[in-house]
Amino acid sequence: MLRAGHGQPVVLLHGVGASERIWRAAIGHLEPDHDVIAFTAPGHRGGPTAPPGIGIPGIVDHAEHTLDELGLDRPHLAGNSMGGWVALELARRGRAASVCALSPGGCWDRSVGGQRPPLRRIRRGMRLARLTRWALPFLARSAAMRRFGLRDAAEHGDRYSPGELVEFVDDMLGCGACHDLLRIDDELAPFVGDPCPITLAWSEFDRVLPIERDGERARRLVPTATWQVLAGTGHVPMIDDPALVAETIRQTVARANRPDR
Repeated sequence: MLRAGHGQPVVLLHGVGASERIWRAAIGHLEPDHDVIAFTAPGHRGGPTAPPGIGIPGIVDHAEHTLDELGLDRPHLAGNSMGGWVALELARRGRAASVCALSPGGCWDRSVGGQRPPLRRIRRGMRLARLTRWALPFLARSAAMRRFGLRDAAEHGDRYSPGELVEFVDDMLGCGACHDLLRIDDELAPFVGDPCPITLAWSEFDRVLPIERDGERARRLVPTATWQVLAGTGHVPMIDDPALVAETIRQTVARANRPDR
């Protein structure tokens, strides 16, 4: 678990195949104003063991249990991809003061292929990672190779250091729950009412969950949410612009703190 700073608690939830480490740079921007906490989901590298067949409900249950262990009733939540979906489900359970969902998963449409399009892209990336892992420390020295290797996750992969790229790939390859989580075809149920202030912040150049498909459906599923496009970013915007991500989270928290809420 990563924890830093003082102030209102903000809990950060990562995407499938990632870990708490994906938030490291964003934490640096948030910790002056907040008690920032990031933890790793079950079945992911460095996290607890996941039971066979784990799905999103199991990931949400673990996150809620972790909030209980930390003594956090309704913290502010931010999540990317799978983590955004988990944050929205926690809000539905009444466990969030606010949610900043960054390109959340689950907004696909089962009637037109569900999760299969993003699944193909993620699996392709994992196959490439397995084939090239032996040479990655050498390949990662090239900015062009970092951009290529992270092309599905980031618009500016060269902003990652060689060591950060190796860590990103090792997290992906070390995710024992990926097989189960990438087979599900569940989807986010529509929100009725407004459990807390919610921001849907979609990456402008998201190649995994494209804004024109998944983003637009997300707006229909969560109609009361504030909509924002994260300019110049890919599916994992913390790689491209952690300062922008942190500011988007801060704005969501500020809306929740307004006296008229």
